[in-house]
Amino acid sequence: MANALGAILQNFVAGTADIQGAALVSPDGLPLASTLPSGMDEERTSAMSAAMLSLGERIGKELARGEVDRILVEGNNGYGILMGCGEEAVLLVLANQSAKQGLLMLDIKKAVSQLKAALN
Repeated sequence: MANALGAILQNFVAGTADIQGAALVSPDGLPLASTLPSGMDEERTSAMSAAMLSLGERIGKELARGEVDRILVEGNNGYGILMGCGEEAVLLVLANQSAKQGLLMLDIKKAVSQLKAALN
């Protein structure tokens, strides 16, 4: 299964021009598969991603916003997008500043559906 997840992530990153890397993380913060840029600490990034999605979900409930679809972090160097991938995983996507958000979200949703199928 890990090989299949890794292949899906690699195809996703390679096939989408503005994506710089991606990681699939367990809800408790362990890396399941990753294609993060070199120099990034995979384990620390995974732990922070899972914690951030968990906190975002709690904030969404507290603010009565319903179920959180995604969390977007926008910085000077681009985007970090966190999206739940079923009950078993969280997808982190790193995209550069020139990414078109609408197209990016479509590509992410396609990848999430492939990852969900591979996880089941």
